[in-house]
Amino acid sequence: MRLMKNIKSTTLIILLCCVIELVLHLVADYNSGFHSDELLHIATGNHPAIGYMEFPPMIGWIAWIQDQFGSNAVFVHHIFTHIATILILILTGLSTIELGGKYKAVFLALLCIMISPGFDRSHQLFQPVVFSELFWMLSFYLLVRFVKEPGNKNLFYLTLALAFGFLTKYDIVFFIAGICGLFFFKNMQKILLSKQVWKFILLFVVIVSPNLWWQYVHDFPMFQMFSRLYETQLDKLSVVGVVGQLIIDLNPVTLFIWLPGLFYMFNGKDQATYLPLAVCVTLSILVLALAKGKQYYFFSDIIFLIIFGSIWFEQKVLAWRKWLLYPVSALFILTGLFLLPWGLMVLPLNSFISVYKLNKGESKFGIPDEYYTKSKWDKTMTAIKAVYDSLPAKERQRCLIWGKHYSQAGAVNLLGSNYNIPKAFSYHGSFYLWAPDGQMPETVIAFTNGEAKIDFFENYFKSVTAVRRVYNPYADFEEDRYQTIYICKKPKQNFDELKILFKKRVFE
Repeated sequence: MRLMKNIKSTTLIILLCCVIELVLHLVADYNSGFHSDELLHIATGNHPAIGYMEFPPMIGWIAWIQDQFGSNAVFVHHIFTHIATILILILTGLSTIELGGKYKAVFLALLCIMISPGFDRSHQLFQPVVFSELFWMLSFYLLVRFVKEPGNKNLFYLTLALAFGFLTKYDIVFFIAGICGLFFFKNMQKILLSKQVWKFILLFVVIVSPNLWWQYVHDFPMFQMFSRLYETQLDKLSVVGVVGQLIIDLNPVTLFIWLPGLFYMFNGKDQATYLPLAVCVTLSILVLALAKGKQYYFFSDIIFLIIFGSIWFEQKVLAWRKWLLYPVSALFILTGLFLLPWGLMVLPLNSFISVYKLNKGESKFGIPDEYYTKSKWDKTMTAIKAVYDSLPAKERQRCLIWGKHYSQAGAVNLLGSNYNIPKAFSYHGSFYLWAPDGQMPETVIAFTNGEAKIDFFENYFKSVTAVRRVYNPYADFEEDRYQTIYICKKPKQNFDELKILFKKRVFE
């Protein structure tokens, strides 16, 4: 009877959390525009392939499916993001149960995710991050099953999850590195060193090999991207800074769950299950730290710690004082409600500014750009339309738009049809792969933010004239305050020559 009650309570909690989470994300869809990176990921749907310059192919396949709706609405391009979010919550609940947690532990684990502005935002945007978290969670759940019941069936499913995780985001290699910790345990060595394992390794290689071949054919652009990333961002990170930002992103109060979880997974009752998992998770975290990962790179590992921490709270703290669940839950919910608008756009922009008493462009933390990109791109497209209409009819016939940043080209190609303006090209990121061939038109409309000046385009055209500036008062960085529109005439080269010139500058 007690078992049936626990099952019903657990199912109800997971279902209720999924519904609440979905409603919050739908409200955010209504209030927000697109994040700049989303515009690149959405563009991949027009070019489904087995590889891209910055990431594996999964995001492009998903974007292609969403593109079949023929819509540029935020909700449509977040459909699979929302599905992934719900599945992450479900897998978190199931993993908690597999590790011995009951409905209170499930409730706390899901609550910690829902009140975290970092998780809220990463689960809202159409980016590889949310799908990567999904495959990390699926892999963790299957790893738990494998540790509890070592066998080929569970190892087969785990191999599939890891392979498709690799095709989603390359950071799954850090989880795979963590799994190597199983070799420390004799009962695991027997199966991991058996002849059967080579079949699973071969299966993994077969699934990921098309993408690896694509990387080889294109001179491994992922290494070029990582090199640029370390040069401009990762090498500047410190462990203290990353941990501090991680605590803020996850909601500081959740520290009292996931930090004890780090220790409890080494000391839980079921050592036969917990200890191998603890070694795997710890090894994954250490490898990520050595690789100088950003704070959100650790989000998936933190979910694992939240699961262990929630079980600790249920089995140790609530066993001592059951009533503590209520004030702790209240504290978590209240802090979550306060921080929620920083992760999800549940408030309109003006209300957000008013509630948190922010000054335009002067916020210490920065206004998330989804709050203002809807108006930003509307003003930009309107300005480009005015420039395009000002051209002589003959020049308009072949005119194209050059977006310096992939987000600019992506915005034009997604939203430009509403303004009747030409398609855009770019040599930034994966847009480099899709740049036109052959002769350039005599007139090109180009635009960029403060990252590039007029001299950038003067390298490629004999005549470049700045004609419009679009002001964005909400931008947190000075270089993003203005987007300048140029009319460029008399190209000095054709598209094929431009592609050669930008071959080593794709990520600049």
